[in-house]
Amino acid sequence: MIINFTKMHGLGNDFIVIDDRAFVLKNPARIAMRLLNRRLGIGADQLLVLSHSASGDFHMRIFNPDGSEVEMCGNGIRCLGKFLWDNILDAGSASNHQPVESLSISTKAGIIGISRAGRQYKVDMGEPIFQPDLIPLKVSSVKKSIKDGIVVNHPLKISGTTFNVTCVSMGNPHAVIFVKDADKIVLSQYGPIIENHTIFPNRTNVEFVEVISSKKIKVRVWERGAGETMACGTGASASAVAAALLDHTGRNVVVELPGGNLAINWSAKDNRVYMKGPAETVFTGTIEL
Repeated sequence: MIINFTKMHGLGNDFIVIDDRAFVLKNPARIAMRLLNRRLGIGADQLLVLSHSASGDFHMRIFNPDGSEVEMCGNGIRCLGKFLWDNILDAGSASNHQPVESLSISTKAGIIGISRAGRQYKVDMGEPIFQPDLIPLKVSSVKKSIKDGIVVNHPLKISGTTFNVTCVSMGNPHAVIFVKDADKIVLSQYGPIIENHTIFPNRTNVEFVEVISSKKIKVRVWERGAGETMACGTGASASAVAAALLDHTGRNVVVELPGGNLAINWSAKDNRVYMKGPAETVFTGTIEL
Protein backbone atom coordinates (compact mmCIF):
# COMPACT_ATOMS: atom_id res chain seq x y z
CA MET A 1 0.00 0.00 0.00
CA ILE A 2 1.33 3.43 -0.98
CA ILE A 3 0.28 6.41 1.14
CA ASN A 4 0.86 10.16 0.99
CA PHE A 5 2.57 11.98 3.86
CA THR A 6 3.65 15.50 4.76
CA LYS A 7 6.76 16.26 6.82
CA MET A 8 6.26 19.33 9.05
CA HIS A 9 7.83 21.02 12.05
CA GLY A 10 6.99 23.50 14.78
CA LEU A 11 10.21 25.14 16.01
CA GLY A 12 12.20 22.07 15.04
CA ASN A 13 9.82 19.64 16.76
CA ASP A 14 9.10 17.57 13.64
CA PHE A 15 6.17 15.43 12.56
CA ILE A 16 4.91 13.14 9.85
CA VAL A 17 1.29 13.98 9.02
CA ILE A 18 -0.95 11.37 7.38
CA ASP A 19 -4.51 12.09 6.28
CA ASP A 20 -6.36 8.91 7.27
CA ARG A 21 -9.94 10.10 6.84
CA ALA A 22 -10.43 7.07 4.57
CA PHE A 23 -9.34 4.84 7.50
CA VAL A 24 -6.73 2.76 5.70
CA LEU A 25 -4.13 2.59 8.51
CA LYS A 26 -4.71 -0.66 10.37
CA ASN A 27 -1.88 -0.45 12.90
CA PRO A 28 -0.74 3.18 13.31
CA ALA A 29 1.45 2.35 16.32
CA ARG A 30 3.51 -0.10 14.29
CA ILE A 31 3.59 2.30 11.35
CA ALA A 32 4.84 5.07 13.64
CA MET A 33 7.73 2.93 14.88
CA ARG A 34 8.79 2.35 11.28
CA LEU A 35 8.26 5.81 9.77
CA LEU A 36 9.65 7.84 12.68
CA ASN A 37 12.98 6.01 12.67
CA ARG A 38 15.57 8.56 11.51
CA ARG A 39 17.82 5.95 9.86
CA LEU A 40 15.37 3.41 8.50
CA GLY A 41 12.27 5.56 7.91
CA ILE A 42 11.32 9.15 7.12
CA GLY A 43 12.33 10.35 10.58
CA ALA A 44 10.42 12.62 12.98
CA ASP A 45 9.58 13.11 16.64
CA GLN A 46 5.95 12.01 16.24
CA LEU A 47 3.35 10.73 13.80
CA LEU A 48 0.12 12.74 13.50
CA VAL A 49 -2.87 10.85 12.10
CA LEU A 50 -5.79 12.96 10.83
CA SER A 51 -9.24 11.39 10.83
CA HIS A 52 -12.93 12.26 11.09
CA SER A 53 -14.37 13.35 14.43
CA ALA A 54 -17.77 12.89 16.02
CA SER A 55 -17.22 15.78 18.45
CA GLY A 56 -14.97 18.26 16.59
CA ASP A 57 -14.18 19.41 13.07
CA PHE A 58 -11.37 16.85 12.81
CA HIS A 59 -9.63 14.27 15.02
CA MET A 60 -5.89 13.93 15.72
CA ARG A 61 -4.03 10.90 17.03
CA ILE A 62 -0.39 11.21 18.11
CA PHE A 63 2.19 8.42 18.16
CA ASN A 64 5.77 8.38 19.49
CA PRO A 65 8.78 6.58 17.98
CA ASP A 66 8.31 3.76 20.50
CA GLY A 67 4.75 3.22 19.26
CA SER A 68 3.06 4.70 22.33
CA GLU A 69 0.04 6.94 21.76
CA VAL A 70 -0.09 10.23 23.67
CA GLU A 71 -2.87 12.58 24.58
CA MET A 72 -1.83 15.94 23.18
CA CYS A 73 0.97 17.86 21.43
CA GLY A 74 0.94 21.65 21.13
CA ASN A 75 3.46 21.89 18.28
CA GLY A 76 1.75 19.00 16.57
CA ILE A 77 -1.68 20.57 16.60
CA ARG A 78 -0.27 23.78 15.09
CA CYS A 79 1.25 21.69 12.30
CA LEU A 80 -2.02 19.82 11.82
CA GLY A 81 -3.82 23.17 11.64
CA LYS A 82 -1.46 24.40 8.91
CA PHE A 83 -1.90 21.11 7.06
CA LEU A 84 -5.68 21.48 7.18
CA TRP A 85 -5.72 25.10 6.03
CA ASP A 86 -3.14 24.55 3.29
CA ASN A 87 -4.56 21.32 1.86
CA ILE A 88 -8.26 21.15 2.74
CA LEU A 89 -9.86 24.30 4.11
CA ASP A 90 -8.44 27.08 1.95
CA ALA A 91 -8.89 24.95 -1.15
CA GLY A 92 -12.56 24.48 -0.26
CA SER A 93 -13.19 28.11 0.64
CA ALA A 94 -11.98 29.28 -2.77
CA SER A 95 -15.23 28.07 -4.30
CA ASN A 96 -17.76 29.02 -1.63
CA HIS A 97 -16.11 32.25 -0.40
CA GLN A 98 -16.44 31.22 3.25
CA PRO A 99 -12.93 31.01 4.67
CA VAL A 100 -12.60 29.09 7.93
CA GLU A 101 -10.53 30.90 10.56
CA SER A 102 -10.95 28.61 13.58
CA LEU A 103 -11.23 24.88 14.16
CA SER A 104 -12.01 22.37 16.90
CA ILE A 105 -9.75 19.32 16.97
CA SER A 106 -10.68 16.31 19.09
CA THR A 107 -7.78 14.53 20.83
CA LYS A 108 -7.30 12.07 23.67
CA ALA A 109 -6.96 15.18 25.87
CA GLY A 110 -10.34 16.56 24.73
CA ILE A 111 -11.40 19.22 22.26
CA ILE A 112 -8.66 21.72 21.36
CA GLY A 113 -9.43 25.01 19.60
CA ILE A 114 -7.02 26.46 17.05
CA SER A 115 -7.16 29.64 14.98
CA ARG A 116 -4.95 31.47 12.52
CA ALA A 117 -3.06 34.52 13.79
CA GLY A 118 -1.40 36.00 10.73
CA ARG A 119 1.36 33.60 9.73
CA GLN A 120 1.18 31.89 13.11
CA TYR A 121 -1.35 29.67 14.86
CA LYS A 122 -3.02 30.24 18.21
CA VAL A 123 -4.08 27.22 20.25
CA ASP A 124 -6.44 27.07 23.22
CA MET A 125 -4.56 24.52 25.32
CA GLY A 126 -7.31 24.34 27.94
CA GLU A 127 -7.09 24.65 31.71
CA PRO A 128 -4.05 23.27 33.53
CA ILE A 129 -4.76 20.26 35.72
CA PHE A 130 -3.15 20.16 39.17
CA GLN A 131 -5.12 17.39 40.93
CA PRO A 132 -2.49 14.68 41.63
CA ASP A 133 -4.65 11.68 40.72
CA LEU A 134 -5.63 13.27 37.40
CA ILE A 135 -2.09 14.19 36.25
CA PRO A 136 -1.67 11.29 37.24
CA LEU A 137 0.72 10.86 40.17
CA LYS A 138 1.19 8.18 42.80
CA VAL A 139 -0.52 10.27 45.45
CA SER A 140 0.88 8.40 48.45
CA SER A 141 4.42 9.25 47.32
CA VAL A 142 3.88 13.00 46.91
CA LYS A 143 1.45 13.65 49.78
CA LYS A 144 3.92 15.78 51.77
CA SER A 145 4.47 18.09 48.78
CA ILE A 146 0.78 18.86 48.13
CA LYS A 147 -0.02 22.52 48.85
CA ASP A 148 -3.59 23.71 48.22
CA GLY A 149 -4.16 20.64 46.07
CA ILE A 150 -1.02 21.20 43.94
CA VAL A 151 2.22 19.21 43.98
CA VAL A 152 4.86 21.93 44.36
CA ASN A 153 8.64 21.46 44.68
CA HIS A 154 8.45 17.75 45.41
CA PRO A 155 12.04 16.57 46.13
CA LEU A 156 13.11 13.86 43.71
CA LYS A 157 16.56 12.32 44.13
CA ILE A 158 18.01 11.29 40.76
CA SER A 159 21.55 9.91 40.38
CA GLY A 160 22.69 11.63 43.56
CA THR A 161 21.08 14.98 42.71
CA THR A 162 17.84 16.21 44.28
CA PHE A 163 15.47 18.11 41.97
CA ASN A 164 12.38 20.02 43.13
CA VAL A 165 9.53 18.99 40.86
CA THR A 166 6.27 20.88 40.29
CA CYS A 167 3.64 18.74 38.57
CA VAL A 168 0.96 19.83 36.12
CA SER A 169 -1.00 18.28 33.28
CA MET A 170 -1.83 20.01 30.01
CA GLY A 171 -3.78 16.99 28.85
CA ASN A 172 -0.55 15.03 29.36
CA PRO A 173 1.71 14.85 32.46
CA HIS A 174 4.62 17.23 33.05
CA ALA A 175 7.34 17.41 35.70
CA VAL A 176 8.67 20.99 35.78
CA ILE A 177 12.04 21.65 37.40
CA PHE A 178 13.55 25.12 37.86
CA VAL A 179 17.34 25.35 37.56
CA LYS A 180 19.92 28.14 37.43
CA ASP A 181 21.32 27.13 34.03
CA ALA A 182 19.22 24.90 31.77
CA ASP A 183 22.08 24.43 29.29
CA LYS A 184 24.21 22.68 31.90
CA ILE A 185 21.65 19.95 32.54
CA VAL A 186 22.61 16.60 31.01
CA LEU A 187 19.14 15.87 29.72
CA SER A 188 20.00 12.41 28.42
CA GLN A 189 21.08 11.42 31.94
CA TYR A 190 18.21 12.75 33.99
CA GLY A 191 15.34 12.83 31.49
CA PRO A 192 14.69 9.10 31.05
CA ILE A 193 15.01 8.39 34.79
CA ILE A 194 12.47 11.06 35.73
CA GLU A 195 10.19 10.07 32.82
CA ASN A 196 9.97 6.52 34.16
CA HIS A 197 10.02 7.29 37.89
CA THR A 198 7.53 5.30 39.96
CA ILE A 199 5.61 8.41 41.08
CA PHE A 200 4.38 8.81 37.47
CA PRO A 201 2.08 5.86 36.65
CA ASN A 202 1.80 6.87 32.98
CA ARG A 203 5.37 8.19 32.75
CA THR A 204 5.89 11.94 32.33
CA ASN A 205 7.34 14.69 30.17
CA VAL A 206 10.20 16.55 31.87
CA GLU A 207 11.03 20.27 31.64
CA PHE A 208 14.15 21.96 32.97
CA VAL A 209 13.38 25.68 33.24
CA GLU A 210 15.65 28.69 33.66
CA VAL A 211 13.99 31.99 34.58
CA ILE A 212 15.39 34.78 32.39
CA SER A 213 13.04 37.54 33.60
CA SER A 214 9.47 38.04 34.77
CA LYS A 215 8.42 37.85 31.11
CA LYS A 216 10.71 35.16 29.72
CA ILE A 217 11.81 31.63 30.58
CA LYS A 218 14.19 29.19 28.90
CA VAL A 219 13.09 25.55 28.65
CA ARG A 220 14.65 22.26 27.65
CA VAL A 221 12.30 19.31 27.23
CA TRP A 222 12.58 15.56 27.55
CA GLU A 223 9.43 14.19 25.91
CA ARG A 224 7.86 10.99 27.13
CA GLY A 225 8.47 8.28 24.56
CA ALA A 226 10.46 10.57 22.23
CA GLY A 227 13.48 11.90 24.16
CA GLU A 228 14.91 15.41 23.88
CA THR A 229 13.06 17.59 21.37
CA MET A 230 13.76 21.08 20.07
CA ALA A 231 10.36 22.32 21.20
CA CYS A 232 7.23 21.13 22.99
CA GLY A 233 3.98 23.10 23.10
CA THR A 234 2.46 21.35 26.10
CA GLY A 235 5.85 21.49 27.84
CA ALA A 236 6.13 25.23 27.20
CA SER A 237 2.59 25.69 28.52
CA ALA A 238 3.21 23.60 31.65
CA SER A 239 6.48 25.45 32.31
CA ALA A 240 4.79 28.86 31.97
CA VAL A 241 2.01 27.79 34.34
CA ALA A 242 4.51 26.49 36.91
CA ALA A 243 6.60 29.69 36.63
CA ALA A 244 3.57 31.88 37.29
CA LEU A 245 2.36 29.55 40.05
CA LEU A 246 5.68 29.90 41.89
CA ASP A 247 5.80 33.70 41.29
CA HIS A 248 8.85 33.47 39.05
CA THR A 249 6.98 35.25 36.23
CA GLY A 250 3.68 36.79 35.29
CA ARG A 251 1.03 34.89 33.38
CA ASN A 252 2.09 36.19 29.96
CA VAL A 253 5.55 34.95 28.99
CA VAL A 254 7.83 34.14 26.11
CA VAL A 255 9.16 30.59 26.30
CA GLU A 256 12.57 30.16 24.69
CA LEU A 257 13.15 26.65 23.38
CA PRO A 258 16.11 25.26 21.42
CA GLY A 259 14.03 25.54 18.23
CA GLY A 260 12.67 29.04 18.84
CA ASN A 261 10.11 30.96 20.90
CA LEU A 262 6.48 30.39 21.83
CA ALA A 263 4.16 33.00 23.35
CA ILE A 264 2.20 31.58 26.29
CA ASN A 265 -0.63 33.31 28.15
CA TRP A 266 -2.25 31.70 31.20
CA SER A 267 -5.38 33.80 31.21
CA ALA A 268 -6.59 35.10 34.56
CA LYS A 269 -10.07 35.59 33.04
CA ASP A 270 -10.89 31.99 32.14
CA ASN A 271 -7.92 30.02 33.59
CA ARG A 272 -7.12 28.66 30.11
CA VAL A 273 -3.67 28.55 28.55
CA TYR A 274 -3.20 30.09 25.11
CA MET A 275 -0.18 29.30 22.95
CA LYS A 276 0.89 31.10 19.78
CA GLY A 277 3.67 29.99 17.45
CA PRO A 278 4.64 28.98 13.90
CA ALA A 279 4.27 25.81 11.86
CA GLU A 280 6.15 24.89 8.69
CA THR A 281 5.86 22.35 5.89
CA VAL A 282 9.20 20.70 5.05
CA PHE A 283 8.27 18.39 2.17
CA THR A 284 5.62 15.99 0.91
CA GLY A 285 6.01 12.50 -0.47
CA THR A 286 4.70 8.96 -0.77
CA ILE A 287 5.89 5.80 0.94
CA GLU A 288 5.03 2.13 0.63
CA LEU A 289 3.78 0.44 3.77
